[in-house]
Amino acid sequence: MSSSTGKDILLLFDRPQEPLFIPKGEERVGFDIPTNYLSDKYQPVAGRILNRFGADSQRTVGLKNISIPDLSLPMSLGRNDSFSHLIPAHRRMAGRLVELFLGMRTVEDLMSLAAYCRDRLNLQLFYYALSVAIVHRRDMSDVSLPHHSEIFPDKYMDSSVFHRAREEANVVPAGSRTPIEIPLDYTATDVDPEHRVAYWREDVGVNLNHWHWHLVYPFDGPIVVVNKDRRGELFYYMHHQMQARYNTERLCNGLRRVVPLTDLKASIPEAYFPKLDSMVAGRSWPARPKDFVLSDLDRKVDQLKFSIDDILRFKDRIIEAIRTRRVLLPNGQFQPLDEERGIDTLGNMIESSILNPNQAYYGDMHNFLHLAISYCHDPDHRFLESFGVMGDNTTAMRDPIFYRVHGFVDDLFNMYKATLQPYSQQQLGFAGIQVTEVRVNSPGSNPNTLSTHWTKSDIDLSRGLDFAPRGSTLVRITHLNHDEFTYSIGVNNNSGRPAVGTVRVFIAPKFNEQGSLLSFNEQRLMMIEMDKFTANLNNGRNVITRASTESALTIPFEATFRNLDEGRPDETDLQGSDRFNFCGCGWPQHMLVPKGTQQGYPMELFVMVTNFQLDKIDQAEPSGCRNGVSFCGLRDLKYPDRRAMGFPFDRAGAANVRLLRDFVTPNMKVQQVTVRFSNIVKPRAVSRPANNNRNNNFNNNNRNMNNNFRQY
Repeated sequence: MSSSTGKDILLLFDRPQEPLFIPKGEERVGFDIPTNYLSDKYQPVAGRILNRFGADSQRTVGLKNISIPDLSLPMSLGRNDSFSHLIPAHRRMAGRLVELFLGMRTVEDLMSLAAYCRDRLNLQLFYYALSVAIVHRRDMSDVSLPHHSEIFPDKYMDSSVFHRAREEANVVPAGSRTPIEIPLDYTATDVDPEHRVAYWREDVGVNLNHWHWHLVYPFDGPIVVVNKDRRGELFYYMHHQMQARYNTERLCNGLRRVVPLTDLKASIPEAYFPKLDSMVAGRSWPARPKDFVLSDLDRKVDQLKFSIDDILRFKDRIIEAIRTRRVLLPNGQFQPLDEERGIDTLGNMIESSILNPNQAYYGDMHNFLHLAISYCHDPDHRFLESFGVMGDNTTAMRDPIFYRVHGFVDDLFNMYKATLQPYSQQQLGFAGIQVTEVRVNSPGSNPNTLSTHWTKSDIDLSRGLDFAPRGSTLVRITHLNHDEFTYSIGVNNNSGRPAVGTVRVFIAPKFNEQGSLLSFNEQRLMMIEMDKFTANLNNGRNVITRASTESALTIPFEATFRNLDEGRPDETDLQGSDRFNFCGCGWPQHMLVPKGTQQGYPMELFVMVTNFQLDKIDQAEPSGCRNGVSFCGLRDLKYPDRRAMGFPFDRAGAANVRLLRDFVTPNMKVQQVTVRFSNIVKPRAVSRPANNNRNNNFNNNNRNMNNNFRQY
């Protein structure tokens, strides 16, 4: 027997519907469960069950018999009911459970409470709350969550694979199983134009990013967990960037940009049939046929009642706050939406978390809109149906309507940004610094050409295949990928002294749907952030080289497609362990580059160098992983860039700026690039892992904005 440890808690994620007394993991680890921890249906046969399954264990983890706190609120949701933290009642349940998990004094106490809850509470509520707690507990900072796609694979892939996977697990020995292939086109055909970008919407990594972001930034819970630096602004910026990326994919596939969902009483022409089954609830995820109309909701089972007019009323009040640049507080006073923090306040209002400055007045517009769409097939529960994919952050991005909703939301943020003065030449410039050259190099491609293709990767279902024989059971998916590349950036420092600069890299389409040049104010809204880092600038000429795998936005390829039980480094290999224990929050590396077209899609790569002395945040630099910082921030620290997120493209240009070239100052450079898609499947090229500093390639001594930070 052994006492429980932080890593042992991950065994609770194994096979979520199998009771805890069944040994967990490939090593068949058992739990020494106090009899009173067993759920009610197993209490009468406790002795026989514990003896039978205990004998199958190769190792046993001890559990303390602690005093169990009041769980009445989280236990009010049925064990196999659908859970969504978009539903206010469910948010309160989750917030209470997160509070209890975080309140446990030791990891051993947390393990005991979690073990008690695991087989009693709603499965998805339990795993969500436990994941949030693990992400935020300092005594578990070395614990990496297993992929949500491994625990609940039914939320990420074609439901038809699961009966084949069970057959494979029961018939074929573990060492001889072959991956079950999921076709690229399994939810529709290109007869539906929206399906042309399904590869992007249904990408496992893209949806995992959305799920993990909401673990780091939960709606409810202890204020220390929710109230993070610039959290509301990050809500704006992360979703704004997803819109820019999605709109670019649409243009690459001959579709027009997203039309925001502004008329909430008109029919919705986009249909979506998700081809997902819930293994927990035992039902198919509801589809939304073409031309559905939103209805008022009155679902007593979900404690949910609101009208479409309520959403419109909240929208009008938010617009009023934007136009007047002030927010009405519950005490009748006003809080200004100022230039520095206004976007953060607005993000908290629109999202809306417990940080909403006036929940009663500004309401739950964003969440209610998600819910109105997700329940449009059964708004009053007469058919006993649960929500569709828009009601769950793990699945919402699969649906085309998600981007119309967030186009509407993004317009509100852009409305606020339009009230701010354009950046002055002084704010944009960096005296004495000139970017002279930008070049992209990719092996086997012409200069300034980015190459994309399909790649096949495997995901192990074994953790989520309850009551099936052990051993890896793989599915093989086809997804977009790109050849690795490097930036080569020439910078002249004519200031007469060494300097440190922040290098900001963006890419955007050059032309609109009709083939005309995008205006600056159109193009800036489609600027995709590719990287952000710092570089030492010696006097005279500098050449900065940066690899695409070092992007401050992304998590490594292996953080999306991996097996936690294989390839684990030696515990004494600290650098290897750091590479292995990826933090999880960040844009997937394989989706960094837009798809492009087979003939070559013209884009403009924008590089800007700003003064790091004006950008930096004075704070500690703890060690640890630092992936995905641009979208996810830093654990227990402030966001590591004083500028507005999206700078310099978050504001409209001055009156004389018609095109991007009119905006450029000497510390900026625009390079024409081509993104060429080869419609073939290529194996992934395994690159040498970046070193622990990840950005130590500028004269061997450069500082980096996200170097050596612990990130979520």
